[in-house]
Amino acid sequence: MESVQATKQRFGIIGNDQKLNRAVEKAIQVAPTDISVLVTGESGVGKESIPKIIHSLSHRKHGKYIAVNCGAIPEGTIDSELFGHEKGAFTGATQTRSGYFEVASGGTIFLDEVGELPLTTQVRLLRVLENGEFIKVGSSKVQKTDVRIVAATNVNMFEAIKKEKFREDLYYRLSTVEILLPPLRDREGDIHLLFRKFASDFATKYKMPTIRLTEDAVALLEKYHWSGNIRQLRNIAEQISVLEQDRTIDSHTLHSYLPNMGSNLPAVISSDKKESDFSNEREILYKVLFDMKGDLNDLKKLTMELMQSGNTQDVQKEHEGLIRKIYREDKKEELQFEDAPTTTEVLQIPSPSTPLKEEDKYHFAEEIEEEETLSLHDKELELIKKSLERHRGKRKAAAEELGISERTLYRKIKQYDL
Repeated sequence: MESVQATKQRFGIIGNDQKLNRAVEKAIQVAPTDISVLVTGESGVGKESIPKIIHSLSHRKHGKYIAVNCGAIPEGTIDSELFGHEKGAFTGATQTRSGYFEVASGGTIFLDEVGELPLTTQVRLLRVLENGEFIKVGSSKVQKTDVRIVAATNVNMFEAIKKEKFREDLYYRLSTVEILLPPLRDREGDIHLLFRKFASDFATKYKMPTIRLTEDAVALLEKYHWSGNIRQLRNIAEQISVLEQDRTIDSHTLHSYLPNMGSNLPAVISSDKKESDFSNEREILYKVLFDMKGDLNDLKKLTMELMQSGNTQDVQKEHEGLIRKIYREDKKEELQFEDAPTTTEVLQIPSPSTPLKEEDKYHFAEEIEEEETLSLHDKELELIKKSLERHRGKRKAAAEELGISERTLYRKIKQYDL
């Protein structure tokens, strides 16, 4: 088995970080097998190096190696690119075409940005992983392929699964072995090493002296957050190599090339703000409805106690907090209890001297019981009905308004027999 150091030299991987070495070691260990591998890590960490190591050290090294950027292929043509199509399968399909899975049979396919695959394509890919079968677009003939799949993503897969943007079963098929590449900011000892390598490469490329950093510039370089990782570091090295006349770079000069140097704190930005906002509004609405239901039930019980006991003062004292809550002048300042109208005046109940008819007691109790049985099921059903009516039965628009997927809405429609 090839050593980690020899593999890094062979593939031009710079650095001695322990996490990086562990990632390379795992790639070497899984290479002789045919199990699928998922490479994870932030954008710009060099994930494309791992599938090359796996392919070159496997028994498929003489077969084809095809790298596919799933995020760069339009949704309408990705099935054709991966699995091929028959002549006349769609407008513009003037001849039969072989897809990557057919061409790379016996070799390795690297699916970069696999988290961007459409759900329909994910189903097709799952079938390839399970039994090596696929069907061309516009064909009914099942074909076989013998291909090793290595995938990579910078997406949080568990969040994508939670939002129903990625199939959970496909994730577990792809990630038989998961290899995580650390971000550059966690490889502090490798940052200057990488910078020197890039500076040397650009000096050779542009036929000029190599730039060098002063000690304070090195300290600044290693303290920076590097949100773009190795790709960002390489770009900075190239800019300085081309633009700076003085080949010795101090911290002041380096500072001018580092964006957002004033704050290295990572910004937290919602990936789906619209959906999150609507979800929060819906939760608040449900809470308000249930609070109103609780207040109404408390009010009815209080009224029932007053009707049955006839002792207004004792009941009023016992439920002082509830009466304060219900009657306020505004949302900020509660009405003083001594200024509140009497319970009898407010609730407009019969005087204790006027006995409550027996049938009225039963009727009032039934109303309380009916109110208490109100469930989330009823509210959900009511919201779905109103949304569908508002959008004239258009499920997609209704689903967006309700903050759920169209598939979930379709299931609810069948469940409630709407």
